[in-house]
Amino acid sequence: MSESKKKTGRPTRPESPPLFELQYHPGDIRKGVRYVFLSRRHVTWGIVAIGAWLLFLVVAAAVTPAALANAVAERRYRALVDTRAELGHRLRDVVRELTELEAKSEATRTEMAKIYIAYGFDHDQAVGQGGFPTPPEAVPESIYATTIKSGNELRARVGEQLDVLGAFMREVQGFEEAHREQVRSTPSISPLRGEDFVLTSPFGNRRSPFTKEIDFHNGIDLAAASGTPIYAPADGVVTFAGRVPARTNISFWRYGNLVALKHGERFITLFAHCDEVMVKENQEVRQGDVIGTVGNTGWSTSPHLHYEVRRVEADNRKVPRDPRIYILDHRWRDEEQILIRARSAPNLSEYEPLPKIVSR
Repeated sequence: MSESKKKTGRPTRPESPPLFELQYHPGDIRKGVRYVFLSRRHVTWGIVAIGAWLLFLVVAAAVTPAALANAVAERRYRALVDTRAELGHRLRDVVRELTELEAKSEATRTEMAKIYIAYGFDHDQAVGQGGFPTPPEAVPESIYATTIKSGNELRARVGEQLDVLGAFMREVQGFEEAHREQVRSTPSISPLRGEDFVLTSPFGNRRSPFTKEIDFHNGIDLAAASGTPIYAPADGVVTFAGRVPARTNISFWRYGNLVALKHGERFITLFAHCDEVMVKENQEVRQGDVIGTVGNTGWSTSPHLHYEVRRVEADNRKVPRDPRIYILDHRWRDEEQILIRARSAPNLSEYEPLPKIVSR
């Protein structure tokens, strides 16, 4: 330590003169004074540091509101995303319900079409049969492209179907009110009840289980247990009850025990291979009366009911029709195809005419 520092307590000044000299005097006089010498370089760096800090504060002051706004916006965005996802789930549920409703309305429309054929409505004059009575509703575009668009399309289709069904119902109700006797004489219920029967042979061309040749099947075969009750499908009169003699008609002799009902002037129904016949000729029956039981008589490989519906045409021909068209209390698997085939009657050469003993 130099002589001067020992005498005054001041540090030796730097060789280059300082720009500033800072002195710190402690409260305790026993402690020496402290000196800080700032050169031009120190001052320059200090100004630069202070400037940088001030710039940082300015930038921070400018950026902070935007950052806070972004944070708030992000939280709101996430909330909106969650809300949209929830609404999407609800929308999918609604679309699923609309899909189910559309399927039910389609099935109901098919049933109504069967009623039209059964009652003999004029296809050209029927409002419901002609198609949709109102033009389809325009489907708006939406930001939820796939789901919302499909949902809107479904809603439009279901609305159209409901309009069609409304037209059907008004026509049918009006017809039934004006033609009560015709309705009661239309064979509209299944001759076998419940689900304890199976369709084993449909209407139309098939391979005969006996001759193995292709022949025309005039009705349908419903397999069921022997003794199962057979019900009258409509009001009518018994025109035949028993077995057709072989000398009279060999084809109908093969039917075994047979019941024939005449329903007004429009229909004749046949019930073949019966085990027990529970009605007599000229007996009046009401829809739902038991007329016999399922059996295995005649040409039959197992207990079943052969059921025919013959429609009386203008020239008095008794033309067989697919009985499934007229059975309105049972759902068949291929009803759309049944309706298509029902539009055309079979040729006269394709089916066996009824013998007079049965259709008198």
